[in-house]
Amino acid sequence: MSDYKHTLNLPETDFPMRGMLPKREPGRVAQWQEMKLYQRLREARRGRQPFVLHDGPPYANGSIHIGHAVNKILKDIIVKSKNLAGFDAPYVPGWDCHGLPIEHKVETTHGKHLPAEKARELCREYAGEQIQGQLADFVRLGVIGDWDNPYRTMDYANEAGEIRALADMVEAGYVFKGLKPVNWCFDCGSALAEAEVEYQDKKSDAIDVAFPAADDAKLAAAFGLTELTKPASVVIWTTTPWTIPANQALNVHPEFTYALVDTGERLLVLAEALVESCLERFGLEGEIIATATGERLDLIEFRHPFYDRLSPVYLADYVEAEVGSTGIVHSAPAYGVDDFVTCRAHGMDFSEIRSPVQGDGVYADDLPFFGGQLIWKANPHIVDKLREVGALMAHKPITHSYMHCWRHKTPVIYRATAQWFVGMDIPGKDGKTLRERALAGIEATQFTPGWGQARLHSMIANRPDWCISRQRSWGVPIPFFLHKASGELHPRTVELMEAAAQRVEQEGIDAWFRLDPAELLGDEAADYEKVTDTLDVWFDSGTTHRHVLRGSHLHGHESGPRADLYLEGSDQHRGWFHSSLLTGCAIDGHPPYRGLLTHGFTVDAHGRKMSKSMGNVVAPQEVMDKLGADILRLWVASTDYGGEMAVSDEILKRTADVYRRIRNTARFLLANLNGFEPERDAVAFDDMLALDQWVVDRAAQLQARIQTAYEEYRFLDVYQQVHGFCARELGGFYLDVIKDRQYTTQTDSLARRSAQTALYHVVEALARWVAPILSFTAEEIFENIPGERGDSVLLEEYYEGLATLAEDAAMGRDFWEQVLEVKQAVNKCLEEARNAKTIKGSLAAEVTLYVSDELKATLAKLGEELRFVMLTSEVQLAPLSDGADAEATELDGLKVAVAASLHTKCERCWHHRADVGSHDAHPDLCGRCVSNLPEGAGEVRHYA
Repeated sequence: MSDYKHTLNLPETDFPMRGMLPKREPGRVAQWQEMKLYQRLREARRGRQPFVLHDGPPYANGSIHIGHAVNKILKDIIVKSKNLAGFDAPYVPGWDCHGLPIEHKVETTHGKHLPAEKARELCREYAGEQIQGQLADFVRLGVIGDWDNPYRTMDYANEAGEIRALADMVEAGYVFKGLKPVNWCFDCGSALAEAEVEYQDKKSDAIDVAFPAADDAKLAAAFGLTELTKPASVVIWTTTPWTIPANQALNVHPEFTYALVDTGERLLVLAEALVESCLERFGLEGEIIATATGERLDLIEFRHPFYDRLSPVYLADYVEAEVGSTGIVHSAPAYGVDDFVTCRAHGMDFSEIRSPVQGDGVYADDLPFFGGQLIWKANPHIVDKLREVGALMAHKPITHSYMHCWRHKTPVIYRATAQWFVGMDIPGKDGKTLRERALAGIEATQFTPGWGQARLHSMIANRPDWCISRQRSWGVPIPFFLHKASGELHPRTVELMEAAAQRVEQEGIDAWFRLDPAELLGDEAADYEKVTDTLDVWFDSGTTHRHVLRGSHLHGHESGPRADLYLEGSDQHRGWFHSSLLTGCAIDGHPPYRGLLTHGFTVDAHGRKMSKSMGNVVAPQEVMDKLGADILRLWVASTDYGGEMAVSDEILKRTADVYRRIRNTARFLLANLNGFEPERDAVAFDDMLALDQWVVDRAAQLQARIQTAYEEYRFLDVYQQVHGFCARELGGFYLDVIKDRQYTTQTDSLARRSAQTALYHVVEALARWVAPILSFTAEEIFENIPGERGDSVLLEEYYEGLATLAEDAAMGRDFWEQVLEVKQAVNKCLEEARNAKTIKGSLAAEVTLYVSDELKATLAKLGEELRFVMLTSEVQLAPLSDGADAEATELDGLKVAVAASLHTKCERCWHHRADVGSHDAHPDLCGRCVSNLPEGAGEVRHYA
């Protein structure tokens, strides 16, 4: 028996089967950096249509977690896909650097009583260190961007830009100073933004409190009575006893019906609908003796339970008659937004609002009975005082959802303080309020997923004025001067802000804090006070469009800086999306983005939140070290980011299995391009065999779908389309069919070169399709493709070498789809025959296909080559009516009979043929293989 292995065209490639990604990827990162890939990409796309994704800055504190990885990978996929599509798509990463967490970290490390300037210096150093650590991990993920020149909110130019953004909003008339309840954290010692508040369960004292009537005659008249025969009180219900010392009014709904209830010793005013439940809670019996609408109770005065002052009734539509309440609300304007608005609407001056709670949560020393006490510890003492004076009607501890600081996880309160606000309902120069502008901007924004629009719309429609001031040292200053007598802003405020911005641009925020007012105000300095408040960090990140897109990094469109896309987690509807929307609409009249993309949060395989205590945290650094960044990137692409994103070791293991399918497909393509030089050996599309034309056409159709999917941010579709193509069309059909032709036909034959040309086109396209997702692997594929090529697949655009079949092609798309269905049906029958030991393998089989006339007409077009498609040594077509004993298939009009071939196996092609042994020079070969030897005439293939 002779050895004919040397006469075969066996696959060969330097592209390894095993990715060994953790070992290879760092070297690729170094290569990208050395070749200045990002800068070369910008140069290559210069002058093209721009696409700008503005990076929402992660906070410069701590190592990146899996959520950071999801966010940056999604951004990178989009930017790379846009560059692939020919856009000029830069990516400038950024960091949020100011704010309490960093300040708190420095205080924890170095102590609380550092000089402010020293504290800011340490904060700046700490933020810089954190950025370097996060940057290294982002780069390791394969994210391509301007890492040598990111934006940082603490950069002097950006700090100055933020002051200029504030000046724009001052000039537009949206900024004002006011006393108003804001979210206040005692641990932070500062106001909190809406996005910094979360809700957790809290135990509270629910109490019903009686406020005695101060004017019996008016109360009697309201209920249509001539007089009151007993003492009367109105009863309120609250879960915040600590607010009772600050009570200044009572609220009833104008349209509710209220009852005057005789309980024996006194009369009680309650909402009529709640009388029964209230009496049961108080442990009393009573009788309704009169009713009145809330409107008739307006301005009637009652007495505070234990202080010598009055509480008038104010009408308010926000009052509810829920079971458990009394239908009357006690109003402490310093500690409730609705309370504040109602009291102000009834003429209460700012100076009249009582605010005994200090910034640390302790009552002022001069507050009778409770001075110097922390409000939470004072609650039981207040309950005792109410009991002592006979005002406590009921008391019950409850657990309810309550506001907490997202940093300290401690309860927060509403607290009226003098702060700077951006007004939502102040008309601008064009007569439109900021709320109106923002709501119109939301309607003009493209949301992905679409539900984000309604969510953001609701938040803007219902949000209060934005408190933008904080009482901290590590933040961009609010560079205002206030007149000491009038409290008004300096008439040249905008001009002075520009002067402050110029100084900050040179020296940083310390330039303002160390500034002597006389340097800017001259002789006026004695009349003005310098404001030392800092800006809310959401103002920091929310104004980055104003200076990053306009000046420091990118140039915006003529209509103002406007990104094509913002992309963040779903919590940013109340965070960065929100603050950017308001500042953009205030400064430029429109949102700073055309589109918003939202991704969900990561959870474990059981849908549980990631938690170190539960041991279900998946660290991206560990994934990269064990599996490689490309596996993490593939997992992100394979997950529906619109909802929660489940990740675990098992899920990543399954992702790695899919990766191997794609990698092995690429390896087969490359290995079978052995000896192929595109310039020399490529076959024109019209001259290619029919099956090869089909796979190139299939790739062209797929590329169109992939382009659309990338364009619409449907990365799961890209993943599924590519994986399906590798598994079904290539691995399940085409690559199996062409093996015989690839290996056994003559090296330079049309049959082989046609297949290689198809493989070449497919792998050129495939490398680009997966480049935005599997960036490291795509680069490896790309550099192993034969022929002249550029330095990186990431510098390329979509492959233009694919062609499509004509609509009227004799073997068109419908033809091959039907052939593929037949092959899948035959494969099942062959597998069953193998399991039954009827045959050892498909090439040891001869099959008879009992087919309908229509199916016969289709399959007969392949002639003798049908056996190559079916991967059997012989195929016979017979009428369907003759196949009574044949095995039926799921395909209509097809039955299959499988039999073992009685012929000898050819030692070269492994087909069982009748002519093996009839060739004297090569007794172990079939005639086809004899002709395919180097000295032979060569086999001619037409279709497959």
